[in-house]
Amino acid sequence: MSRADRQRENEAAREWKGGYRPYDLVKEAAVVFGGVLLITVVLTILFSSPDEPSSTIKSWSRTDPVDFVTTAVTQLDGTSGTATYGPPYNHNSDGQHMAFLYPQKWLGVSHPIDTAQDFVLAPLQSITTGQPALKVALALYNAAPAKVQTTWTTNYSNALAKAKPGPVGTLVVPPGNYGPVPVMMNSLLSFAQGGGLDGHLLTSQQFYQTDYTKPLMFMADGSVLSDRAQAEHLLGEQWGMMNETGSYPGQVWLWLYTFWYQIKPFSTSDNADILVMSVMAVLSLLFILVPFLPVINRIPKWIPLYKVIWREHYRSLQPPGPEREHSPPTAPAAPV
Repeated sequence: MSRADRQRENEAAREWKGGYRPYDLVKEAAVVFGGVLLITVVLTILFSSPDEPSSTIKSWSRTDPVDFVTTAVTQLDGTSGTATYGPPYNHNSDGQHMAFLYPQKWLGVSHPIDTAQDFVLAPLQSITTGQPALKVALALYNAAPAKVQTTWTTNYSNALAKAKPGPVGTLVVPPGNYGPVPVMMNSLLSFAQGGGLDGHLLTSQQFYQTDYTKPLMFMADGSVLSDRAQAEHLLGEQWGMMNETGSYPGQVWLWLYTFWYQIKPFSTSDNADILVMSVMAVLSLLFILVPFLPVINRIPKWIPLYKVIWREHYRSLQPPGPEREHSPPTAPAAPV
């Protein structure tokens, strides 16, 4: 052990000769907790937090019945976004993929959704009691060939551009070859406006309902969620991933993820999600491997900025300067 090391050790073990005063750790913790609680309450009163009402099929069907019915028709004829999405809802496409990577296809269908059956036919079948017209309409539609069904839904979907509100819970369209579709759609609209469709799509075997997949997918195929997201500046082209509803600060640290969605080819690709995640995976891996990458791992040595940041630490490691040797005082000269 060097002399400098012994000196530092002795200094660290030196007995304290100063005064003492009592310290109450519990009191200190209580004061800190009270202060944080007070600040939290004050900030909550002044700024609050987003408390936007939930979007539901009931509110959507009441405020925009034409959009609701238009979306319901696409669910019935299998042309909606959910119907053509692929895994994990169905096998109608490969899902997000890149080169030889097909993660959605590999994982398969974990939340099966038959849009025609789950979103339209089954809910209507549950309310046929006391509605003979609806019962006949469903039987007629189910018995028709697929080509005829497509003709009915296509004609009715085109006619919805001129639809007008009718009696409570109905839409009136110009006359045409729609088959039983108008009866079915008006019954579904009335069912949705009363809140029944929300409850039907949430029905499960669980005691507590936590799976909102079906109502969310139904609404996502319409314009209700996208319109609301646009109003709140939450769309992808609005850097929505890092925003919060209203004027509240959001997840600003996600700027690097949402940045890629603003530029090509990501902004125009149907597989933007897997492309962006792949880019972020590569960047993250490069960051982790910085100590092992040639040239890059030498930059700190060439530009030792870390020594400026940790200057106090490196100053403490420097050995103390040589101590001066004090020679004994000389005796005064004798008087002459």
